[in-house]
Amino acid sequence: MLTILGFAMIATFLVLIMTKKMSPIAALVLIPALFCVAVGKGAHLGDYVIDGVSTLAPTAAMLMFAIVYFGVMIDVGLFDPVVRAILRFCKADPMRIVVGTAVLAAIVSLDGDGSTTFMITVSAMYPLYKRLGMSLVVMTGVAAMANGVMNTVPWGGPTARAATALKLDAADIFVPMIPALLTGLLGVLGLAYVLGLRERRRLGRLLPDEVLVDAKETVLVGAGGGDEAGRPARPGGLAGGGTDAGAADHAGDGAEDDGLKGADDDLKGLDPHRPTLRPRLYWFNALLTGVLVTAMIMEWLPIPVLFLLGAALALSVNYPRLPDQKARIAAHADNVLNVSGMVFAAAVFTGVLQGTGMVDHMAGWLVDTVPDGLGPHMALVTGVLSLPLTYFMSNDGFYFGVLPVLAEAGAAHGVTPLEMARASLVGQPLHMSSPLVPAVYVLVGMAKVEFGDHTRFVVKWAALTCLLILAAGILFGTI
Repeated sequence: MLTILGFAMIATFLVLIMTKKMSPIAALVLIPALFCVAVGKGAHLGDYVIDGVSTLAPTAAMLMFAIVYFGVMIDVGLFDPVVRAILRFCKADPMRIVVGTAVLAAIVSLDGDGSTTFMITVSAMYPLYKRLGMSLVVMTGVAAMANGVMNTVPWGGPTARAATALKLDAADIFVPMIPALLTGLLGVLGLAYVLGLRERRRLGRLLPDEVLVDAKETVLVGAGGGDEAGRPARPGGLAGGGTDAGAADHAGDGAEDDGLKGADDDLKGLDPHRPTLRPRLYWFNALLTGVLVTAMIMEWLPIPVLFLLGAALALSVNYPRLPDQKARIAAHADNVLNVSGMVFAAAVFTGVLQGTGMVDHMAGWLVDTVPDGLGPHMALVTGVLSLPLTYFMSNDGFYFGVLPVLAEAGAAHGVTPLEMARASLVGQPLHMSSPLVPAVYVLVGMAKVEFGDHTRFVVKWAALTCLLILAAGILFGTI
């Protein structure tokens, strides 16, 4: 019964947010509360929520101060050279911009923290997508998949959890998987190339001075599609495409200028004359960020503490005056509230899933449904199961609750724990878009994309990336 209710709760949540019948925060709170009552454990709802909040509180604190820290770094101009360099590389070409998004997300993911990756990637790439009128779900989808592949580095969460759960060395798990993971990363880059070509066909290849700014942001879930009449859509809702059309529009009488003003306000983060810039402190801010990332990788202090100290130091040095500090905090308050609110709402969902025992019953049912004939192929089974299991539950739940059970079943058929651990990493590209991953709310929140739109777009591509990694792992003999 708990198994059925658990799957029903997750399905109800996904349907409601993907059809936009409820906001993610409301669905994360109300749906599990109703199912908790349906299970007959409504009296324990408070305990489950408190347990969930206690578990996710450090993550919420980390996100709050990380948003403030990187928000200040954007304000002072630390990433302006990166944006200018990417713009020069991209040359207002949608294909190059999408590929650049994947490359940037993959590089920044080396710090092992998804939230940091998404904040930097979106901060750098969002203005380019906005100016060209590109599909923002393409940006969030590509960034999430690239980060999911790179999230398997030994200092990242999944590999460390798998090593701990099965008492193995993280390097022994990760190093043999490098060829398969590189194959997955190449798959993401290839997908980015294809999606970029679709965006180029839809928008045309423009020169920088021909770029139009859409007055009203549109999230195009059907990336690469046209308008209702089947024609390629132009930024600003104009029909037609290509450089010639762009030049003609740009050379017009300027009637659309009034309509573009609002969009320019959204892009003021790139204004080279904005008053928040601190060019004289550029190298201090670069050094501070480098030390912060190094400290995260080396685990000198807990990540929430590092961002708390970093945010306080960045504010104090760049904006010594108290009114300026208050203004910077207020400027990023919306992002902080939205993301931290989403994390605490997710705590209700995870708390009920775990507290009622739904997760355990769901995992046990999935393991029991594996036919005995597949016993010698438990690594393959684990790789396939890692897709739905890491999407519908936390990494902690999967690696500490499910993986040991699967590994024990595999050992009975001669499958080594190392093979099982490597196979368990396969689902990470999909996991990074799970509604139970706090970092994904940073991604969609900063990109101003509806979570349901992101989910509809990314799930199929992320699943294909996972299967590509699995196939490569089998081909290279590591799984």
